[in-house]
Amino acid sequence: MEEQALEFQKDFTRVPKDVKASQKINRISLTYTQGVVRTLKQNKAAMISLGFILFIILVAIFGPIILPDYQKTDLMSTLQAPGGGHWLGTDDLGRDVLTRLVRGTRTSLIIGFVAETINLLIGMIYGGISGYLGGKVDMIMMRIIDVIVSIPQMIIMILLLTVFSASIGTLLFALCITGWTGLARMVRAQVLSLRENEYAMAAQVLGASKWRILRTHLLPNTVGPILVNYTMSVPAAIGAEAYLSYLGLGISIPEASWGNLLQLGANQFPGSLWLFFTPAIVFALTMLAFNLFGDGLRDALDPQMRR
Repeated sequence: MEEQALEFQKDFTRVPKDVKASQKINRISLTYTQGVVRTLKQNKAAMISLGFILFIILVAIFGPIILPDYQKTDLMSTLQAPGGGHWLGTDDLGRDVLTRLVRGTRTSLIIGFVAETINLLIGMIYGGISGYLGGKVDMIMMRIIDVIVSIPQMIIMILLLTVFSASIGTLLFALCITGWTGLARMVRAQVLSLRENEYAMAAQVLGASKWRILRTHLLPNTVGPILVNYTMSVPAAIGAEAYLSYLGLGISIPEASWGNLLQLGANQFPGSLWLFFTPAIVFALTMLAFNLFGDGLRDALDPQMRR
């Protein structure tokens, strides 16, 4: 009997081979975040773009500290070609183009990131509330968005910048009036599909408040599309600033931005080509980097695209 008992105990404690294999697979399996990072790393264009974006951000942070005299003029060195003491040449007032380009990079990136961060917060909260509450509240909130979207954004921005003095604050306000509406609609659609899930209904049965369910269970599950939208919206805000500053309605001289640097280069075109092509190349590469990284991030967050 004792021998039979020992044999039974061995059989009971023995782990089948298929169970061992499944445990091994579980140990090497990747989490969702690890899968996203791995897929993103495999996208060379996205990683190169991310590296360029990080480089531009570092230049915007530390460049003006290393090169502080972006308003310094030298009337004896106007419109000098690149070379010598001025690597990227000088403008019509003898100001160093490299120094002003670095300063303009900081200004344009601040406007892009700050404006889209504000739009992200407004869009998340507005769209989340609209989608979760539903019914008449959702209908009224969506009609408000329809009214806002019916007025072209560029007309609103030009009107505001014409009435008020052109400054970074005014430009940010103009970019944030209607910039959040697209994200709000996207978040609303995501929340509408998520609020009927079992975990949201279980939290409601357990007595969790609507705000807690929205903040803890629903909005975190919309992070993927929000990140992709944010990555694509930052270059749009930077482009809007450059367009308005090019028209003379945005950041005005002596402050530097990519827009007014392009305007100055266009005024001296084709005599001083470096004044136009230097900011134009940096601007175009930055827009391309943001869009390529956004495409790569979208593919990495899509489970069907992940390998």
